[in-house]
Amino acid sequence: MNSREIGNLAEDKVTKFLEQNQYKIVDRNFYSRFGEIDIIAFKDNVFHFVEVKSGNTFEPIYNITPKKLQKIIKTMNLYLKKHKINSAYQIDAVIVKNNNIEIIKNISMF
Repeated sequence: MNSREIGNLAEDKVTKFLEQNQYKIVDRNFYSRFGEIDIIAFKDNVFHFVEVKSGNTFEPIYNITPKKLQKIIKTMNLYLKKHKINSAYQIDAVIVKNNNIEIIKNISMF
């Protein structure tokens, strides 16, 4: 299985996990010239722009670099403008490791 297929499986797991936790999935794999948002979900009047990272032999969160976060922010801003969204929003990371799923809410880099 290549890395894209592994990533798609992780995104499918996370989508189901979010739905089971009362998130409404709004969009998946939203692409812009800046990058991609894996999952866009909505819960409690907040849009969640979700970056999914998976791995079993390392800490997947370390793959969200400042450069990657900047691409996510630019893509998120484009999505907000394109869809005329005037609501609260945040960027979340969801980590899939050894079949465990962990949400890290409202990530940012300093």
